[in-house]
Amino acid sequence: MAASDYPVDLSQAMRMDPVPPGDWLIVAPLLITILGGALCLMTRKNTDAQPKVAIIFLTLLVLACAGLLARVLDKGVLTMVAGNWLPPFGIAFTVDAMGATLALVSSIVALAAAVFGINDIDKSGRRYGFYPFLLLLMTGVCGAFLTGDIFNLYVWFEVLLISSFGMLVLGNERAQLDGAVKYALLNIVATTLFLIATGLLYGILGTLNMADIARKAAAGGFEGPLMTVAVLYFLAFAMKAAAFPVNFWLPASYHTPRIVVAALFAGLLTKVGVYALLRIFGVLLPDARLMLSDLIAVVAIATMLTGVIGALAQTDLRRLLGFLVISGIGSMLAGLAIGTAPAMAGAIFYAVHSILVMTALYMAAGVMRALGGSYSMRELGGLYRASPVLAAVFLMLAFAVSGLPPFSGFWPKVLLVDAALQDGHGWIAGAILLTGLLTTIAVGRVWIYAFWRGGAEGTADGQLTATLVVPDEVRGPGVWLPIGLLLGLVVLIGLQPEFMMQVAQRGALTLVEPLGYLRSVFGDTVQ
Repeated sequence: MAASDYPVDLSQAMRMDPVPPGDWLIVAPLLITILGGALCLMTRKNTDAQPKVAIIFLTLLVLACAGLLARVLDKGVLTMVAGNWLPPFGIAFTVDAMGATLALVSSIVALAAAVFGINDIDKSGRRYGFYPFLLLLMTGVCGAFLTGDIFNLYVWFEVLLISSFGMLVLGNERAQLDGAVKYALLNIVATTLFLIATGLLYGILGTLNMADIARKAAAGGFEGPLMTVAVLYFLAFAMKAAAFPVNFWLPASYHTPRIVVAALFAGLLTKVGVYALLRIFGVLLPDARLMLSDLIAVVAIATMLTGVIGALAQTDLRRLLGFLVISGIGSMLAGLAIGTAPAMAGAIFYAVHSILVMTALYMAAGVMRALGGSYSMRELGGLYRASPVLAAVFLMLAFAVSGLPPFSGFWPKVLLVDAALQDGHGWIAGAILLTGLLTTIAVGRVWIYAFWRGGAEGTADGQLTATLVVPDEVRGPGVWLPIGLLLGLVVLIGLQPEFMMQVAQRGALTLVEPLGYLRSVFGDTVQ
């Protein structure tokens, strides 16, 4: 590569100005989670201390991510580069409203999972690393949301994959190992495609910094090779996001681990794949997105419909929820397919909603199993009498995941449907509305079977099989506090959506008009 290819003169490549103190918040989430994971690992034999350590550090993570989001909303896109060396030499962390928002919501979900895990994870699971894995998982998740380097995105995906695989096999049951093999195999294939695409991209453009890639790709001259890279990226992240037709690994694996692990996976892991698609096709390769928009739209609609139809066919509650995760991914991909700022905002908003509501639904499913003794809808019944509070909680979450007002799922669907109609994609709007209707039927069926009817399938009228004695494992605040926190956010966002709307629109603006993203790295010289 010639010196003229660099964004700055070599003599000017190193920034001499110190990093503003507030911008250290960019890497604070990584420092907190790595240190917390190390301390949890050091105390792995003290199973009573581990949850306390994890909860303390995850609380700090929530505060750091909240501070980071506040600073991004105040100052705009923030960048920190290693050693103060400008790209393509230094490794950059670049944070916009989308990345900071998803990091904050993910940290809240992780904190809720840490509290829920007090009751759900036994001493054996703690000794074998649930809490260290949880913190290291959050290192990978936050790193992926905050990085400004495409190769480092691969690195954070690897951290995330290793940690999630460790959590998936906790318990060493046959079903867990079978699910872990399917989960690991498809994710390794996706990661390999990701690495191949990144190597090709570096060979074409000579840089790994996202802002530098966007700048050089926009200059033109590499359309053919970059389209090949774009297709590889789309296939890789479609696998990680569980999009059609490479989504079969998710319902085959998410029903096998402990319910708190499944809740974390449902809330977080697929959303990192969606985030990567939005970032790459929004900022780095927007021309490729235009070329692939019809394909993305077909994949989005197929993902929505196959997910919700799969949910309608299930009798196992965990498998049903897994298919609803897939269906939600299709709605987010619809925003990417449309590609306008309102559509991208709808995709970001929907990701936030899905993180909260799917995690809460899996936790509620765990409580239902504790009360009714099974995840099978054939064996559940009469849970309303056992816990009216749980019946109300599940019903509200069911309304939210269906996109009904006044809950968080309503507003992103409004944004997506309106954006689709405004841009002439009526078929996408129709698919979103149809998916919402079928989702309502799927979760309404769960509520009727598990809560409304008197007993399990084949039980005589009025004869209850569900115990009316609430087990000790679902009595404490460790169960209801995290579910209540997530449900409270779902209701709050539904009733007061203005702030989330503004944040999503700020994030979408960076995707469709990335000038602010580029200037955060290279300064005001970028035009």
